[in-house]
Amino acid sequence: MKASTADLAEAPKMYETENDISEKNRSELNALMNQRLASAVDLQMQMKQAHWNVKGPSFIGLHELFDKVDEAVESYVDMIAERIVQLGGIAEGTVRVAAARSRLAEYPLAIADGMAHVEAVARALSTFGEEARATIYEADELDDADTMDLFTEISRGIDKWLWFVEAHSQATK
Repeated sequence: MKASTADLAEAPKMYETENDISEKNRSELNALMNQRLASAVDLQMQMKQAHWNVKGPSFIGLHELFDKVDEAVESYVDMIAERIVQLGGIAEGTVRVAAARSRLAEYPLAIADGMAHVEAVARALSTFGEEARATIYEADELDDADTMDLFTEISRGIDKWLWFVEAHSQATK
């Protein structure tokens, strides 16, 4: 049975926990982080799309780079999902939920050229990095230093991978 949009929009139940962050704040953090989880799952699959389909003279370097970025993003997906659960929430990380909620632009499926993938990957990383930084401030407003710290770590990692990817196009300008 296919999930409806209403099913995806429902606020999940919160589990009881001795965590001292208020239930109201934990609920808001849960919704916020599930949004980021959706974009992170999408980002991970976009990295695989680039990894599988890149062509051209820089093939091996980009193929390996995109795979390394995918591995890093996979760890961010896990960190976000585990933080949601630590706060008593339900990590909503299925591909269907990610497709419905992700804020990333659709990855172009018809590209093959390495530089076209570099541009698409850079755009996806940049968008997710912006979301990660916004989450730092939102978590601060919800009095959750640990979630702030988590997204600071993720933001630093995304910025590093963005640098590695963009370096492939910056020398030509």
